[in-house]
Amino acid sequence: MATVATAIGPALIDQVTTDDASVAWLLLGAYALVAAAALAVAHRWPFGAFLMVLLPLGAAEVGAAALEVRISSLAVLPLAFASYALGAYSALRRAVLALLTGAAVVVFGVWLNHATAPDDRRGGSDVLALLTPLPAAWALGMVARGRREEIAAAERRAEHARREQRLREEQAATAERLRIARDMHDVVAHSLTLLVVHAEALRARGDQLPAWAREEVDAMAASGRQTTAELREVLGFLRRVGQGAPRGPVPTLADLPHLVETARQAGTPVSLRVSDRLTSLPRPIQLVAYRIVQECLSNARKHAPGAEVGVRADVTDEDTATFDITCGPPPADHPGTPGTGIGLIGLGERVKALSGTMRAGPAPNGGFHVRCTVPLRSRDG
Repeated sequence: MATVATAIGPALIDQVTTDDASVAWLLLGAYALVAAAALAVAHRWPFGAFLMVLLPLGAAEVGAAALEVRISSLAVLPLAFASYALGAYSALRRAVLALLTGAAVVVFGVWLNHATAPDDRRGGSDVLALLTPLPAAWALGMVARGRREEIAAAERRAEHARREQRLREEQAATAERLRIARDMHDVVAHSLTLLVVHAEALRARGDQLPAWAREEVDAMAASGRQTTAELREVLGFLRRVGQGAPRGPVPTLADLPHLVETARQAGTPVSLRVSDRLTSLPRPIQLVAYRIVQECLSNARKHAPGAEVGVRADVTDEDTATFDITCGPPPADHPGTPGTGIGLIGLGERVKALSGTMRAGPAPNGGFHVRCTVPLRSRDG
């Protein structure tokens, strides 16, 4: 709107002192309406807009001369704006074609003016003087178009550089994941396999062991097999880079009883209470809940062997799932094994990824308490 007002307003103002005849105002008004409509769409259809301004302007000037009235010289301003749009938004071939067409229209208009107007109303060098600035407006449009194309090319180069950087980062991450997978396979998987083999060998001689030892060996073998299977799943995921998540089933809350039973066989008394309302939780939350309980039971066996562990999971309200795991104090004769805290850090990151919170620290009874809350609805919703 500002462009249209800037292009048409001066001619309407100047017309007051140029010629106050009603016919002149009628011609200028009709031209102004057409020019306004043309300039409003000049950035989309510059070729058509240029012709929509040029042809009515020529008709208005020739008609005014034939009727012996004058139209303000500033009526050429909309044509200058249309010429700028022609250079800025139109292809070079179409812009040149429009200029040649415009030149032909001007020549035809001058000829028609000489054929229809009185001698003192015939145009000549004055017409050329008015049209001389138009190529400059077209050239400015071409400069603006070139600048716009340079910026677009720079943005494309920047986007290409960002894509290359992301590709290099992904390649580096892939190489690191493969290296970790190799190291885990060569060190951890090998050690776990040996542990399971030794446990199975002891089971084969179960008749030579006391009852309590047989139970411990069975629990150790079962735990070793489960850990080995989970490790294979992790290794498979690390090696299947770019192929999505592993296709095997992932643990859910339905697997907690088996996990708890395994912990009991290993000598950790566990009480489990899971609300029925948790069975319909999304699978990502169920997986995180399973990993939380798994890590806490593993820490209890390591740092407080024999201590009782309480696992509570519930939906406190319609929007929040809560998981509480409390471990009793370690036995007096157990010195305690210092931990790195990496497991809890990993759990915290899992919970945070679901917009949840986790608190872990000493319990009032001298043990350890972990509490996680996960919203069932997105906080952004």
